[in-house]
Amino acid sequence: MADLLSGIRVVDFTQYLAGPTVTRLMAELGADVVKVELAPGGDPARLMPIQVEGRSGFYVQQNRGKRSLCVDWDNPRGIEVVRRLLARADVVVENFGPGVMEKRGITYDAVRADNPAVIMASISAFGRTGSYANRVGYDMIAQAFSGMMHMAGERNGPPTWVGMGVGDVNAGVHALAAVAIALFHRLRTGEGQSIDISMVDALFHMHELNVHAVGLTGGRMQPTRTGRHSGVDAPIGVFKGPQGWIVMLALARQWPRVPEAIGRPDLLTDPRFGSSRERARHREELAAIIEGWLAGFATDEEALAVLEAHRIPCAPVLSPAQTVEHPYFRERGAIRTVPDPVLGEITIPGFPFRFSASPDRPELVAPLLGEHNTAILEELGYDRAVIGGLEADGVLRTADR
Repeated sequence: MADLLSGIRVVDFTQYLAGPTVTRLMAELGADVVKVELAPGGDPARLMPIQVEGRSGFYVQQNRGKRSLCVDWDNPRGIEVVRRLLARADVVVENFGPGVMEKRGITYDAVRADNPAVIMASISAFGRTGSYANRVGYDMIAQAFSGMMHMAGERNGPPTWVGMGVGDVNAGVHALAAVAIALFHRLRTGEGQSIDISMVDALFHMHELNVHAVGLTGGRMQPTRTGRHSGVDAPIGVFKGPQGWIVMLALARQWPRVPEAIGRPDLLTDPRFGSSRERARHREELAAIIEGWLAGFATDEEALAVLEAHRIPCAPVLSPAQTVEHPYFRERGAIRTVPDPVLGEITIPGFPFRFSASPDRPELVAPLLGEHNTAILEELGYDRAVIGGLEADGVLRTADR
């Protein structure tokens, strides 16, 4: 069965993480993704750790299934190659800083002049409009500016960033959704369009109650970090188990099961825990009771089994190393080992979507730098002699990593 995006041609001007997230997901779904890498070194992610024999695992994970065209776009002959490529694209994705694409004349209006049906998605920290449009930003900047960082950390401690690229990947998945909707719109109308994705906007969109809480309380509620226990209800948070850490989330409907599970039915009539508000006020006292109960088990697994038997939402806090060995991730295909010509095999997160019409994912390989220069230019109508001249003059580049 053909993959869901088979026949969709993507020109990928992305680097590092946010933009490559969009195009790696599209490649998994069968799109033909041409990754335009800038000479001489290509995507700077090729230099990211962890490297083995000069090959970056970070680059491999984000760029499997793409074809690499390494070109000097500051050379007029190089930019001509790029323009020919853009003229036949269905989708263009870029996440350069302010002014980079404009300097080369690769704006949506310019691309649309030759390709009216093109869909062009731009991902940036602050978006392409507004007074912050020219500011440079990365994941941590977006976490800070969006209010996310303000909500993470100990109650009386400094704000803390989430130790993974949540802003980048979140923006990338938002962009994928927007591109899919734009493709559907084009199917119905024939119209292409531009898409503007801000990393800050995408993270800000994740505030489930923090924004409206300020307005609805007239500013009396000022959402802030509460440490390892929620300030909204209890028991909600991270609890010390006999071996590691356990997360429990019991809202008002689940609360009656907690005293039953821990053998403390008296807590149901304790005025300190008689409502969500009171439980939140006395959350530290309740946490101490629960952690005292947890300490009576030999293993976290035994304690979790009791909580699960009482249908109390809970989970162990797993490290990334533990997830690699956990049966859940293997059974779901959420982790997989994939081939690479340099690394041999690399373990990466699996594809996050499950489609009944396309249940199997293809075996994909990340490209070497400029690996597909010749094939791509031949598709654009260049003959071998011209391609050889471009290579000799440094307009096209290759490398074995």
